[in-house]
Amino acid sequence: MIDSDQPNDPVTVAVELERMRGTLEAGFARVDGSLALLVQRSDQTDKQLADMESRIDALERARWPLTSIAALTASAGLLATLWQLTAR
Repeated sequence: MIDSDQPNDPVTVAVELERMRGTLEAGFARVDGSLALLVQRSDQTDKQLADMESRIDALERARWPLTSIAALTASAGLLATLWQLTAR
């Protein structure tokens, strides 16, 4: 605070208000910067999540033929075995 004979002097009050204004502006700028960083990180996380979901979907679509191929191979093996047994 400014030393003054009168604490309610308009000049003293104006100076203190200006200091408070500067402090508040600096604080708001810091908070605004932190919020902008959090929004950026959130956007990056959303992009990574969307990428992961698309990759999982692609893996799930590519997986279904494997079981079909395995079933067809097993059936073909069973048919070949039965054919050989009946041919004897």
